[in-house]
Amino acid sequence: MTQHDTNAQTGSYHYEVMRRALDLIDADPHQSLEDLSAHLRMSPAHFQRTFSSWVGVSPKRYQQYLTLDHARRLLAERFTVLDTVGETGLTSGGRLHDLFLRWEAMSPGAYAAGGEGLVIRWGWFDSPFGPALIMATDKGICGIGFAAETGPEPTMADLRGRWPNATYIEDPMALRPMADAAFGGNGDLSLSLIGAPFQIKVWEALLNIPTGHVTTYSEIAGAIGRPRAVRAVGTAVGRNPISWLIPCHRAMRKSGGLGGYHWGLPVKRAMLAWEAAATEDGAA
Repeated sequence: MTQHDTNAQTGSYHYEVMRRALDLIDADPHQSLEDLSAHLRMSPAHFQRTFSSWVGVSPKRYQQYLTLDHARRLLAERFTVLDTVGETGLTSGGRLHDLFLRWEAMSPGAYAAGGEGLVIRWGWFDSPFGPALIMATDKGICGIGFAAETGPEPTMADLRGRWPNATYIEDPMALRPMADAAFGGNGDLSLSLIGAPFQIKVWEALLNIPTGHVTTYSEIAGAIGRPRAVRAVGTAVGRNPISWLIPCHRAMRKSGGLGGYHWGLPVKRAMLAWEAAATEDGAA
């Protein structure tokens, strides 16, 4: 078994435990540690260690972030009003925990050519949300997809299908520092945004949403100067290729509903819960 296989299995195991715990907590958010661990066929100590290694807080503290009404509380308490985003100048930075991001947009012509002439390196890595597929050009990360809910082959086909004319090279060693920074939360990262101009404006607006906060699709539409284009904004959010780092999981419906998520709603809920726990625990 390769190191990649071992890491992927570890990430999948932790995410699967969280996924099953999420369903149990939804059914009864007041279950004790002993009840939850019994349902999961784990000892209470093992269950608590798994939780703590995944998010850094105890299951009891974490339960509040996994309940279905957490999204509505986020909108009520941690809603972010986005500043108007300029049409050019995609060179400013944003923070994700302690991570500093710089991004650069590819030319519209490169997007229209389906990535022709680009060399994209890729590799599979462990993440808090199951196996993650990372792709990067020489300018930075251009794609992150998650396979816990969709499976590895559809995830690979999805990302490669966005730039069908690019040259793809498997090179996890070159991408390892990027993966460690992306999911470890420390270091500098560069992103390479490959999309249509409208999509890139939406993705830039997403980068302005602080960690632990959320906004709505209509707020994003207003921020990019297209207040009536809510449906188009939702489509662009769904087509975000750099999941997690461009935080499309922080976009929600006005009603407090989570809306959709390209890699599966359980992944979106886990991301929101992870960030809420990490942000509020750090502020405590």
